[in-house]
Amino acid sequence: MIPAATTIDKLRRSWLFSDMGMAISPRGVSQRIASSKNTHKGRGMPASNAITPDKLARLVGSPGAPRIIDLRGTPAHAIPGSVFPPHPSPAQWNHPAGLAAVIVDAAGGGSAIAAAAILRSEGVAAEVLEGGFEAWAAAGLPTVSLAHLPPRHPDGRSWWVTRARPKVDRIACPWLIRRFVDPDARFLFVAPAAVLTVAVEQRAEPFDITGEGVFCSHRGERCTFDVMVEAFGLATHAPLARLAEIVRGADTDRLDIVPEAAGLLAISLGLSRLHSDDHAQLEAGTAVYDALYRWCRDAQGEKHDWSSHLPTRGKVPA
Repeated sequence: MIPAATTIDKLRRSWLFSDMGMAISPRGVSQRIASSKNTHKGRGMPASNAITPDKLARLVGSPGAPRIIDLRGTPAHAIPGSVFPPHPSPAQWNHPAGLAAVIVDAAGGGSAIAAAAILRSEGVAAEVLEGGFEAWAAAGLPTVSLAHLPPRHPDGRSWWVTRARPKVDRIACPWLIRRFVDPDARFLFVAPAAVLTVAVEQRAEPFDITGEGVFCSHRGERCTFDVMVEAFGLATHAPLARLAEIVRGADTDRLDIVPEAAGLLAISLGLSRLHSDDHAQLEAGTAVYDALYRWCRDAQGEKHDWSSHLPTRGKVPA
């Protein structure tokens, strides 16, 4: 037989529950549990299989960014690098299992949750953007305007055409498009005299060439990259604005604009001599712009010299 609780036991129990903020009664215990749940909810505990806007923003524009799949139909603005599925059913997307995905809808609701769950059932690392596009926009994170994006082809890709043998602008612009506008964009490099003809025949958007109806090309002192950054609504994104200065200086022979312009020109001319195939040069140049963008984003303040590898106490004053 279990002995009855003594008066001291009852007092100890009372003190314990009092210290925890609980009432002894079952009703009081229930109230305390509910209060605890609300407290944790207010701390912003991460949702399951979801990514926050701030965390996704650190991945946007990088070579390791997930595929951002926007379910909102044909919006005017989107998260940079978003794609829009051609079929309403995720089971019909044929999404590669090795490519992570972030699903975006208006407010992070049921449609995104269901789509991510279906992709995960197929082995895709799929997450939902917490709060959807509304949360992204409310956080003041960069968005891309789709007003100047050419119509997509049946393969779901936008097509672009420019002059062969690229140097600066014609590598920088494809990098910008694939990292921030259409990751699957197709680029055609042809002889200068054939650019406008191919543009009409293949429904490809011409760029970095003079011609009637060409929107993306040099304007005054600005290069094509400048024009594209502005047209896609990305001019207020500080890292791209800084990169645009470097590209402008290298592409327009104004190396005095920023010190990095001379380095970019040297690398660009070197790549054009290393590669006879324009697409191989684009692939190699993409890594250069990935690195420059990352420097513009968060490495401008970092310095390097011979003594940077030494312990602080081991450095010898100059």
